[in-house]
Amino acid sequence: MGSVTKRPRAGVVLPRVVYRVADVDTTGVAAHLADYQGVVGEPVSDVLPAGFLHVLTFPLATAVMVRPDFPLGLLGMVHLRNTARVFRPVGVGDRLEIRAWAEHARAHRRGVQVDLVAEAFAGGVPVYRGVSTYLAKGFSVRDGASTPSEWAGPDRAASEGALPGREVPDGAMPDRAADGAGRPASRAPWVPPLPTARWRLPRSIGPEYGAVSGDRNPIHMSALGAKAFGFPRAIAHGMYTAARALAEVGPARRGDAYEWTAEFFKPVLLPGSVDVAIRYASDAGAGAAPAVGPEGGFVYDAWRAGRTTRHLTGTVTPL
Repeated sequence: MGSVTKRPRAGVVLPRVVYRVADVDTTGVAAHLADYQGVVGEPVSDVLPAGFLHVLTFPLATAVMVRPDFPLGLLGMVHLRNTARVFRPVGVGDRLEIRAWAEHARAHRRGVQVDLVAEAFAGGVPVYRGVSTYLAKGFSVRDGASTPSEWAGPDRAASEGALPGREVPDGAMPDRAADGAGRPASRAPWVPPLPTARWRLPRSIGPEYGAVSGDRNPIHMSALGAKAFGFPRAIAHGMYTAARALAEVGPARRGDAYEWTAEFFKPVLLPGSVDVAIRYASDAGAGAAPAVGPEGGFVYDAWRAGRTTRHLTGTVTPL
């Protein structure tokens, strides 16, 4: 994701800045969209799925993180979760305004987590909002606080109806603890559901998704780059696996407006095989995935084939 390194500081204060690019003409993204669809398995269409909207807004969010006054080191940041909403279909040819900023720096037992928010508007109306949560190890929020920092992004009136904050279920991610002291809550071992598919991921999927997403972090590009960060070999992009699950749910079942969530656990080593289960949210067992609203939708899980090493879980919920 970059090459910026920074030393841990006693506190974290996010820059009060919103990056904005107006009048983005998506007419020219047709070839890029087709390449993306081919990599993640989306059907050919002129409609931009949430995963591609994440890719489209990713450079602006990255620009916020490489600012000299951004207090966290970009290189080595861990992507914990992603939540996005598509409020109406965005098609090739739509003109968009894109905004991005960082907010909600808060304590994590291993450092600080922060939200990178990206929004897209068409004709002044919000059409997409994505929140990517990252962990920066070795940092702490100012004065050891565990509450959000005073900077919480721009005026929410500009994004009325956009995504509210959502807590992660107990045990789903390492920042939640039963005793409130930063120690993981004890819980029963996770039991995989009945798989509905198996993905066989080649070494090449890292560079392929890197080419269509712009995320060329060396941990995804080659074994040599991954070993420099302690991995035995290259790992798949978390957003690739989440986008592939979104594609398998499919446009017809997710609808024109939908919410898409992903929670990341152990990375997928490449090459590798991944078992996947996509099922109705109403059929998900207790503790199997984040709770969803009464509107229903789908839950997906992915884990190492034949094992219980969990890679990710998430939901796709029509709005």
